[in-house]
Amino acid sequence: MKSICHRLSIKASPETVYDALSLEEGLSGWWTPETKAKPETGSIARFAFGPDYFKEMKITQLAPASRVEWLCVKGYEDWIGTTITFELQPGDKGTVLFFRHDGWKDYTPGYASCSYDWALFLRSLRLLCETGKGLPFPYFH
Repeated sequence: MKSICHRLSIKASPETVYDALSLEEGLSGWWTPETKAKPETGSIARFAFGPDYFKEMKITQLAPASRVEWLCVKGYEDWIGTTITFELQPGDKGTVLFFRHDGWKDYTPGYASCSYDWALFLRSLRLLCETGKGLPFPYFH
């Protein structure tokens, strides 16, 4: 199985980054405004990207200020069954985020596009945490 990995530093506390990754308001501010999510393990979060496409993630792990993990249950076929993990560690100037999107069957054009898009969305997450304003869909490019 293949993985997409990113690491970035965010000038905000792990608690601030965790809230942006676990609360509906935070997720709406950096990924897509059309987010329905509850910070509860076992719940299903829905992320819509326009009228014709959405993803659903099962929240599999929530560890305050340290880890958020999702299992994709609906979306593009090559996403279903993949896991997305955000691991947070305190850093010298805030938080170090280790991001993984695991379970890709192969290196495909979709894999490459997704890796690029995740980098843009993680930049949006950093902007939200550092300035209070992210660049969620459709403004992330």
